Amino acid sequence: MKEDDWNLLRQYVRNGSEEAFATLVNRHINLVYSVALRQVGSRPLAEEVAQSVFTDLARNANHLRSDAILTSWLHRVAYRTAVDVIRKESRRQNREQKAMEAASVNTTTPDWARIEPLLNEEVESLDDANRTVILLRFFENKSLREVGEALGISEDAAQKRVSRAVDRLRESLSKRGVAVGAGGLVVAISANAVQAAPAGLAATISVSAALAGAPAAATTATTLTKAIAMTTLQKALVTATIVATAGAGIYEAREASNLRDQVRSLQQQQTLLAGQIQQLQSERNDAANRLAFATDENVALKADSAELSNLRDEVARLNAASTNSLTLASQAWLERVAELKRRMEETPGAKIPELKFVTNEDWLDAGSKDLNTDADYRRALSRIRAAGEAKVATMLHKALAAYMQDHGHQMPSDLGQLQPFFDDPLDEAILDRWEIAPKDTVKSLRLGGDVIITQKAPVDDVFDQRFGVGPNGYGTCDFLSGETAETMMPVWEAYRTAHNGQYPSDTALLEPYITTPEQHAAFEKLMLYNSAMK
Repeated sequence: MKEDDWNLLRQYVRNGSEEAFATLVNRHINLVYSVALRQVGSRPLAEEVAQSVFTDLARNANHLRSDAILTSWLHRVAYRTAVDVIRKESRRQNREQKAMEAASVNTTTPDWARIEPLLNEEVESLDDANRTVILLRFFENKSLREVGEALGISEDAAQKRVSRAVDRLRESLSKRGVAVGAGGLVVAISANAVQAAPAGLAATISVSAALAGAPAAATTATTLTKAIAMTTLQKALVTATIVATAGAGIYEAREASNLRDQVRSLQQQQTLLAGQIQQLQSERNDAANRLAFATDENVALKADSAELSNLRDEVARLNAASTNSLTLASQAWLERVAELKRRMEETPGAKIPELKFVTNEDWLDAGSKDLNTDADYRRALSRIRAAGEAKVATMLHKALAAYMQDHGHQMPSDLGQLQPFFDDPLDEAILDRWEIAPKDTVKSLRLGGDVIITQKAPVDDVFDQRFGVGPNGYGTCDFLSGETAETMMPVWEAYRTAHNGQYPSDTALLEPYITTPEQHAAFEKLMLYNSAMK
């Protein structure tokens, strides 16, 4: 455990120091809140998970080993607590659905949107050593020197451990269908893994969690007042939110022990409310007097009826403007879709036979973003092609499974052998765009068997996705990464050598290390791709 973390915990255990515990909460709240938010997908529930984690820390502070890394402990407890909130079956189905949707309409390389739903689970699946360096380096944004100090090793050794841990995490994500390079993974988690917790959450957790774990003698009347500051109405709102969500079949009931704690807290508040009722009765009498005064004021307010009329007219105008803005936005969206269809017709080679399976929803999805540059249109047309190819990939996988069941689990040697196993035979023009190839043709996809079914070539070698179909399913990666990986590898290594093993935060930083025309051509494609992804 980091030395000052350990000292702060000791101060809290020995002296009941709320200040020491509050320092720990403020130091780690963003990490815990971000892990919870990724898992539960709800900010109010993420705040509850964060409070539960720090309450567990307060209760178990005197049991933690002095050589433990607090960051790793908090990540594990936050992850497990968040998982307990969500029904296991619902969580699995939800992630499977997201994975299928990503495989069906993927048109970009794996980015944060695909990494985020899996990050907590994959980080937690790493062994202790690799998980700890990932958390210290990228979740707490520590330098290699600070990582080395926390682990009691040299800075060079810390660099090697970080690189090895990134490779393990990348391999684990790849097994879940998210193919991403080491550099892209580092950039994604460095920029997005930890989000700022809501203002005031750390202060609330510091007090209530410290109270839950502090010895009885250290609890003062002032601390008790802070800990139960949540009003009965707020608790009712939280309870209503959880009940409504559980009714939708997403979240589990809270643990029985937490409910018992809430009951005891409410019983304490009941005593306080008895005194508040007496105060409210006194205030009611005062309100009666104020009502008489307000009646007189109401007479004066009637004189302002003209101003009130003007305000009503302004509200009506704003409502009309809002409706008009929505209409204009919808019209602009449809115009983008119409322009996409026109470009598809007028662009040589852009059309593929799989487009017969594209729906209006696919067109609307492709036109949902602004289209200002030629790269924007190329990216959008690629998304349309991928929508049709994804549907064909689904048909191929279904037919392949039926074929292998009838042929002793053997792969076909020719795609024509699958025709009897389609619900409706596929056009030969479609099958001509696909081939049976060795599994290493798309190294990032692990689909089972020695061979896979994949497209022969892209229409657009910068933006198009490459589908792979095998006995265990289907997935995608981009053609661009496979084309440029070997060419750009010396450039990446040259940059890392010059920057102490660090990866660039922006692809543009690689340009000074390019030495061949082939590398420059690959670099230009990567830059074009990045420009359309912003």
